[in-house]
Amino acid sequence: MVVSAVSVDDDQQEPAQQHTDPLGDPYLRTRFTLPSRPVTFLSRPRLKEHLDHTPHTLLTMVNGAAGAGKTLLLADWAAGLARPVAWLTMEAQEKRPGMFWAYFLHAVRTSGRPLANRVRGPADAYHVDHRLLSAIAEDLSTAAPPVTVVLDEFERVTEPDIAEQLEFVLQHAGRGLRLILVTRTEPMLSLHRYRAAGELTEIRAAELAFTPEETVALLERHGLHLSVQSARPLVDRTRGWAAGLRLCALAAQESRDPEAYLKEFEADRSTIADFLLAEVLKRQSEATQDLLLRVSVLDRFSPELANALTGRTDSARILADLHRENAFVEQLGHSWYRLHPLFGEILRTHLCVRRPGLEPELHRRAAQWLRRAGSLPEALAHGAAAGDWDFTAGALVDDLAIGRFFTGMRSDDLAGLFSRMGPEATSPATDLVRAARDLSHGDFRHGTAHLRQARARLDTVSGDPAAAQLSCALLEALAARLTGSPTRAELAAEAADEVRQEVDPDLLEKHPELPALLLTHVGSARLWAGRFEEARAALSKAADSPDNASTVLAREESMGHLALIDYLDGWPGRAEHKALEAVAEAERFGSSPSAGSGIEQVVLAGVAVDRNELGRASALLDEAAERSATPHDPVTAAGRAIVTARLQLARGDARAAVEAADPDVSAVVSSPWAESHETLVASAAHLAEGRAGEAAEILRKLGDDQPTCTTEAARIQFAVGNEEEAIDLLLSVPATGRTGPAVTVRATLVKAMAADAAGDTAAARRLVAQALLDARRERLRRPFLDAGRWIRPLLVTAPLDRLAAGWLTAGNPAYGEPAGPGTPPAPIVVEELSARERDVLLRLAQMMSTQEIAADLYVSVNTVKTHLKSLYRKLAVNRRGAAVRRARDMGLL
Repeated sequence: MVVSAVSVDDDQQEPAQQHTDPLGDPYLRTRFTLPSRPVTFLSRPRLKEHLDHTPHTLLTMVNGAAGAGKTLLLADWAAGLARPVAWLTMEAQEKRPGMFWAYFLHAVRTSGRPLANRVRGPADAYHVDHRLLSAIAEDLSTAAPPVTVVLDEFERVTEPDIAEQLEFVLQHAGRGLRLILVTRTEPMLSLHRYRAAGELTEIRAAELAFTPEETVALLERHGLHLSVQSARPLVDRTRGWAAGLRLCALAAQESRDPEAYLKEFEADRSTIADFLLAEVLKRQSEATQDLLLRVSVLDRFSPELANALTGRTDSARILADLHRENAFVEQLGHSWYRLHPLFGEILRTHLCVRRPGLEPELHRRAAQWLRRAGSLPEALAHGAAAGDWDFTAGALVDDLAIGRFFTGMRSDDLAGLFSRMGPEATSPATDLVRAARDLSHGDFRHGTAHLRQARARLDTVSGDPAAAQLSCALLEALAARLTGSPTRAELAAEAADEVRQEVDPDLLEKHPELPALLLTHVGSARLWAGRFEEARAALSKAADSPDNASTVLAREESMGHLALIDYLDGWPGRAEHKALEAVAEAERFGSSPSAGSGIEQVVLAGVAVDRNELGRASALLDEAAERSATPHDPVTAAGRAIVTARLQLARGDARAAVEAADPDVSAVVSSPWAESHETLVASAAHLAEGRAGEAAEILRKLGDDQPTCTTEAARIQFAVGNEEEAIDLLLSVPATGRTGPAVTVRATLVKAMAADAAGDTAAARRLVAQALLDARRERLRRPFLDAGRWIRPLLVTAPLDRLAAGWLTAGNPAYGEPAGPGTPPAPIVVEELSARERDVLLRLAQMMSTQEIAADLYVSVNTVKTHLKSLYRKLAVNRRGAAVRRARDMGLL
């Protein structure tokens, strides 16, 4: 009989979004089920009393070797409690924090303890937001009575981050949580702290070991009768190991002299292996032996799956009998079973001896059955184990799951699985998978070659041709984006629209990442071609894709591209808002830092340059380079080149600016805006080095009519003395809603420069005032710094000094107060504190430590240290106290 840890009724459903784990798969209910106890199980009151008499400790650890009886002890104890416990069995080599916490929360809910609405499971399998951990701890801290959570097979948790996160929740949940770890190894927790505080209950190998009295009782369960005195040698030889004792008991049942057998039994690995093969397996019928050997290739199996591997129809009865007989077949619940790990390992070795060459066929049958059952991940794993790459790749393509290579969901798992695929697999599906694998890692040469092969063979597809054609269209759009080919991207979009009508609507709904990725790639290609409004249309649709983990990277990239369009159109505030929204979206789902293109960091760096926050701009460009999964994406590379060049110009390094302005990409067609910005940088560099003629000559190559480029060209033309050309360029800028303040401010300053040069001081002052009003809202400083020396005397005269004070110039002079004779122009502030730096500064003034600031702002300690370094540099100090004093002097506090 299976005893379940779930106490809620089946009709008390959780919210719809809680039915699937972060990878989009249904929760495995068997992981929340109390393991069933065989009929020969011996209840051990002394250990249960130990658990009962220490209910107030925060942490309980049951630590012992495999087969020590840990799990059954806890299951027996939990089954006798008045209140159900939350039970969770760990998966093998648990390394994904998001999956761990999703299952942890699901276990708590299924135990009958509801959680607050704000406590939602993480959407990303690999990352967990610290705010979620805080919400979990806060919610559990109010639990009365405390919530008891048992984490079985905790040794499978090998990710230090999970252990650290679990310790955080345990510490802050306080008396509302009792955590019980069942483990073979020492957990990665600060046990000494809990031990010193009296908050740790430990049951270790010595206590788990069977006593002679318990051994006698266990043997009696198997129909064997032995005195306590006679049982002592057996206990000494096995060291009270529960599994070894049970193995001995089973073997002794077949012996003519059980007592003599037990005295002679050697409890080493080879003896147990010999026993399992010669005694446990041998006593089964030939049909049962064959079934056990065949299912040994599976991690878990149902009667139907066992039938598929054996060709039988009675596997349900055989498995039930094996479980009832305690023949090392464990029941997981819901008609699913698994072999005892040691038994399964020995059977797999024996399978190779008794049925050589059969294992690949068994994996193939399992893959086909699991594919029909809808368990794609397991089907792919068995297909790969069978070496049947045509089937494995076909299953992935037919399921429209090829987009998973580009979403961060199982991307590494898929890449690792298909890395073993050899050149002998030559189906269209294998070519598509190779293309996806290579393109996802930036290998364009091989990726596009495989894509050409797939496209040429699409008419020979054995599976769903529409799914293969749609998958091919997605990869074509990606290849077009990465090679700078807008025409190819449009053809891919048209092909996708045509074939989408032939695809099962349920399958399309299952994979919203496919259209989101397609729109992102097409929008990026249009942006490269300079078709901003068409690009905005496609990218906006992608950004509005369904809000789930499978679309987060497409939505993040689309918002980043939209931010770049705003930046190029001269709207730094809008660009910053969209870029920060993209960053927040990625952080909300815990996306891998290296999964995106880094385009939002590039845009934020560009905005920082416009505001003359050069240190921040440099840091953001470094971050963008680290985050970029595809460093040769033309749009991102061009954006990075433009911003880097502007940063170098702002620093006065004209030669470095020219070198940085050329994006390191090879594209089918050139980008008009990328080329124009490169031309402008080259011209500005010549001007900065005193070569006015060369600067003007280079501007003749400017072919793009983008307002940002035209305005900057006008400034350079005026600076080299070509006033008429400058005015003509300004007049050519259309007065449309597309033109943002970064354009209008520069244009106004060029006009002011012309008025000042003509001696019309009143007009110059009026135009500078207008520019200050437009720039103040966006904190645009670079236009004024780039304007030249003529503007400085104007900025210290009323009322311009009031308009510039506090954000462009230091100080705050009284209105109408004239500057004293000989007073030099007020120094222009180099960099303003960011909003987050002001947050850190405020907490410095409150005498908070670095750790306290990090906790208060929900950021890491390293992030706070980074902000502190930036603060010290901007305030020209090197200590906390000095930073606070300087900030007060400057009116920042």
